[in-house]
Amino acid sequence: LAATINNVILCLHGGVGGSLNHVEQLRRLQRPLRMDPDDPHASVLLDCLWSDPTEHDSIEGVHPNTERGDPVVRYGPDRVRSFLRLNGLKLLVRGHECVMDGFQRFAGGALLTLFSATNYCGVCENAGALLIIGKELECIPKLIYPVAELEDAWLRSDQFRPATPPR
Repeated sequence: LAATINNVILCLHGGVGGSLNHVEQLRRLQRPLRMDPDDPHASVLLDCLWSDPTEHDSIEGVHPNTERGDPVVRYGPDRVRSFLRLNGLKLLVRGHECVMDGFQRFAGGALLTLFSATNYCGVCENAGALLIIGKELECIPKLIYPVAELEDAWLRSDQFRPATPPR
């Protein structure tokens, strides 16, 4: 669901939305997880998995996410900064959203969207990215570029697919 790196970076799928204020809220979620609207923690789970940042840093607050539909929300850079400050964190890293360059900074660099699937759904023609985090917690995105029809390239070659090694 989420992970911290050296207690300064939080990685999650969606974001903080309007209800996630403390990392402890994630720890308190009852396992196994179920999206039950009657559960008092359902909004935290929903935000963690499905919320997105607003379109740009100038849009603050929490707003309906018209692209994904109700009850999913978009959250502004003020929510990111507040969450980081309250939890003693320095960076949020999230996925969940196709970004054309494989990664995208938000909230003045306090949030990083990282999307590793190149050419998403075979139509987006986007690059992907992965994140290298160094010993001093420096973050370096590495781009992955789409390769046309890579998945079945071995079928079209004159060579046979290598045999599966014996166990």
